[in-house]
Amino acid sequence: MNAGPVLPGRDDDPDRLYTITGGRSRSPENAFDLVTLIVAERQPAPGMQSEHARILRLCEAPTAVVEVAAELSLPISVVKILLGDLLESGAVTARHPRFAPNKARLPDLDTLKQVLHGLQRL
Repeated sequence: MNAGPVLPGRDDDPDRLYTITGGRSRSPENAFDLVTLIVAERQPAPGMQSEHARILRLCEAPTAVVEVAAELSLPISVVKILLGDLLESGAVTARHPRFAPNKARLPDLDTLKQVLHGLQRL
């Protein structure tokens, strides 16, 4: 019995996914969510696992975890495990877009009040 057409590049064979993750089923706790931005910090190295190398090439510019999973045609859970490997080795950095860097701090309340008073006097 045929289970239906297989999409090109899509292989959810449990044996393959087990091999890709080295048998692991969990990613690092709270390291990634779907919109976490991943940025490669180095180029792929010779002999590197092919999925890791693809992630590094894909993430030369900030790329969301969900986009990485879509490009690799792999489940999110598997991609999070692979990203955890890369994060641990320092090959990628991860940041959530809602966390603004320190340079982007808002002005203090007194400055905002002065601006408001200046605008009201116009």
